[in-house]
Amino acid sequence: MEQLIVELGDRSYPILIGDELIRSVGEHVAPLLKRPRTMIVTDSHVAEHYLVPLGISLGMESISFSSFVLEPGESTKSWAGLARLTEWLIGEGVERGDHVIALGGGVIGDLVGFACSIVKRGCNFIQVPTTLLAQVDSSVGGKTAINVPAGKNLIGAFHQPALVVIDPTTLETLPRRELGAGYAEVVKYGLIDDADFFAWCEAHGAALLGGDAEARHKAIAHSVAAKARIVAADERETQDIRALLNLGHSFGHALEAETGYSDRLLHGEAVAAGMVLAHQFSAAKGLCPAEDAERVCDHLASINLPHSLASAGVNTDGATLAAHMSHDKKVRGGKLPLILTRGIGQSFVTEDYGLDTVAAFLDS
Repeated sequence: MEQLIVELGDRSYPILIGDELIRSVGEHVAPLLKRPRTMIVTDSHVAEHYLVPLGISLGMESISFSSFVLEPGESTKSWAGLARLTEWLIGEGVERGDHVIALGGGVIGDLVGFACSIVKRGCNFIQVPTTLLAQVDSSVGGKTAINVPAGKNLIGAFHQPALVVIDPTTLETLPRRELGAGYAEVVKYGLIDDADFFAWCEAHGAALLGGDAEARHKAIAHSVAAKARIVAADERETQDIRALLNLGHSFGHALEAETGYSDRLLHGEAVAAGMVLAHQFSAAKGLCPAEDAERVCDHLASINLPHSLASAGVNTDGATLAAHMSHDKKVRGGKLPLILTRGIGQSFVTEDYGLDTVAAFLDS
């Protein structure tokens, strides 16, 4: 087992990474509990595979639990989903000192984290991510939220987990499409500030997606370490350090909005296309070598991830997509900070380009 720490003073927490950890979650949870009881929130797909082994691990530590199983998919991360979950937690008698376990992917982690940030003005939660996207990105850092019609993650709060337990073997039951969507977030860490890691992705990405356990461990540990470092430096995204983690997301969220936050385009797929668009926009403005933009596009295309508007299944004009981007939660003073790049591993934040310029690019 490998352990990393997200350094946040008295709110620091460990990230545990190891095969079959799902079967020993109980021993890591037990020391955190003020009473031997917890609540598990998951979705029906994940419950089929991992609710029983997780429950057994809790039972071995004499921890009782109740469980709430939600529908899978982005539509669950909504006002309706939040209402159902918070009412269930209150009905279960959740206390401020309790720890609710989020067992699943990014949707479950985001929803549970937000619910725990507001129920009784805040209770604790534990992340047990079962998708690659959640393991390398969304389970770490404390960003919690739901979606609304105006945009992605517009209602939410910063609320850090007390513990993150990552078991890479859970990826063995993950559909190939979900695995690919998570891999986009792995690539992101190379594109932000680590050109060597992007080169590693080019060499090993196909093996990772094909089931190579060593490549998966490497990708997860490297990505989590990078995220933990960035979160510790800029927890609430006030210094433009953490904002770099949004590479591809402003474009990507617009694509998700246009496709109705549905299975037509998964979050990681939208991020993949968004990262290509960010590099192509940077190249069009003379900021980034055209060959670097092509290299990013070629790698994502080689593993069948969306790398253009067409491959993302989006057929609309630039003004429509720019209008979606105008609702981005990062807008400040009427301007949307864009994460652009001077080349692979050289991302930066800028407010130099208006959405009209972005719309014209998307129409080109």
